[in-house]
Amino acid sequence: MGPNDSRFGTGDVADIGRYIKLGPLGRTFDAAQRHVLLIDEIDKADLEFPNDLLRELDEMRFTIIETGVEIVAQQRPVALITSNNEKELPDAFLRRCIFYYIEFPDPPLMRKIIDVHHPHLDAKLLDQVLIKFYWLREQKELRKKPSTSELIDWISALLRSGVSLDKLEAHIPFIGALLKTEQDVDALQRFDQKSGKYPARWADLGPRYNQ
Repeated sequence: MGPNDSRFGTGDVADIGRYIKLGPLGRTFDAAQRHVLLIDEIDKADLEFPNDLLRELDEMRFTIIETGVEIVAQQRPVALITSNNEKELPDAFLRRCIFYYIEFPDPPLMRKIIDVHHPHLDAKLLDQVLIKFYWLREQKELRKKPSTSELIDWISALLRSGVSLDKLEAHIPFIGALLKTEQDVDALQRFDQKSGKYPARWADLGPRYNQ
């Protein structure tokens, strides 16, 4: 089976079922054992996508229009759906969900998350990145606060560059790994110690962020 079957006459193109493959939802329904189905960042999908899932999630079945074949879940999966709340989801969809809000990780939990991605990280470097990261997130002038994934990427950039600990203690190198808008970078560049925006001593923030 391939995209050139019709062109070269190498397959029975009349049997469209040979060219249909189940996606994650279909494979989860079709599995003999119970699976976990992750629908990540549903708020970034098309506006009608949550409504399109209502019947499937309610009845645990759907029909492939092209063939008329119905896929029925053999085991009801556990469906985990995440959202960053960038847009509101339909009430009918939310009514079928059990809502759980995940707080932003505090420093102790963030240390565990970092250890998964960067095990055995130098303790002093870890202290410094947490100080700078959480300080940035406190700045009201920033429109888009750096997230956990951006922190992980920032640490990767620091490690690959071999930046010295002295430079990291004095500045925020590779700020573009943390701030993703021109307005936020400009706002940070306007900060200086005289205006009281930058801490006079970064080390003084250690007790707040390095628990």
